[in-house]
Amino acid sequence: MPRLVISTVGTSLLTNAINEDKDPKKWISDLTKTANWTQEKIESSSDYSHVFSKIIVPLERRIAEKLDDSNILEIREMSAELNGIHGLYDEKIEDGRYDTHILITTDTAQGKATSQILESFLKSKGIEAAFPLIQPELSISSTAVFTEAMAKLIPNILEMLNKYKDDKYQICFNLVGGFKALQGYFNTIGMFYADEIIYIFEGSDKSIKIPKLPISIDIGKVEKYKVQLAMMEAAAIPTFWEEAKKVPEEWVLTIDKEMILSTWGQLIWNQCKDDLLAQNLFIFPRINYADSFFEDYEKIRSTQERIKLHQTIAKVSQKLIVSKGSTEILFGGGLDFNRYKNTSIDHFRVNDSLRVTCKVLGDTLELRYYGTHDHVERSEKIKGR
Repeated sequence: MPRLVISTVGTSLLTNAINEDKDPKKWISDLTKTANWTQEKIESSSDYSHVFSKIIVPLERRIAEKLDDSNILEIREMSAELNGIHGLYDEKIEDGRYDTHILITTDTAQGKATSQILESFLKSKGIEAAFPLIQPELSISSTAVFTEAMAKLIPNILEMLNKYKDDKYQICFNLVGGFKALQGYFNTIGMFYADEIIYIFEGSDKSIKIPKLPISIDIGKVEKYKVQLAMMEAAAIPTFWEEAKKVPEEWVLTIDKEMILSTWGQLIWNQCKDDLLAQNLFIFPRINYADSFFEDYEKIRSTQERIKLHQTIAKVSQKLIVSKGSTEILFGGGLDFNRYKNTSIDHFRVNDSLRVTCKVLGDTLELRYYGTHDHVERSEKIKGR
């Protein structure tokens, strides 16, 4: 079975390559000072513009040469990440040629350099599917910056993990390297998604593989916030919507008067949402349902179809909250929202073949029919107009 290996990546590969006897004494302090800086920030600095070209690039070359010429023991000693990868494969990395490696790193010059070295190393060992995953602005420069960037990264991670699980990959989290903050977040994610989590005993090359923990979420405690969570998964919710403030504060992140799911909120919602979205219709704000829409909904037998419909309505509701009921926001918003010619009936798409018809009622939108183009148009008696 192929594996998806998620590795948290730090910058020790660079600092460990410094020769304290031969290299300038300032190299370590300069790298420490610019640890959370992008290449652009470094090169535009008056005092540290030399760091990228005169320190990082030479260290990259040195590390690449050492990786080519060293034995396994020496390579494992070069960084925690390399130690963990070798431990994962019991020092036979070539056995992982069908695996996929995702390298989670910060959006900094040093983070990118380290992940690119690891990417090249894995590919040199026959693992072609190896690439860094870098979230813009992700750094550990401050709690606020890190937390906000992680909240934006996690949905992509969860989507990727679900895709690989569906493709029958074994999910492995290699959390030997990387910053403590990254490790903490991915250890939590790994509790829900990893088939195993890899650690290395301190000061050794012996790996320990922790199997997936039997964690379950009390869906009853989540259900009372299902509308808010579904909408925040679709997009940010303005803080003036009072219902959003009822969600437990550790499940949300407030940024510039908008609320999104925190990492913990996303993990909790992701564990429960399919069960909840496949049940009865949610009562979303600024959305009304005609009896005919309830009837069409009850005819849906596919769980995935119910989930997709709910997610689409959540997106519509979120936009109407933002616009305070104006449907102008729905035009050109990725929903293919439009009005049937010579009618007062609007419609939007759920996917290429399924649509919802609706009608503006004051500052709310009444959903009328759901189904294929043919079904909704015949039901609205506008077929052939």
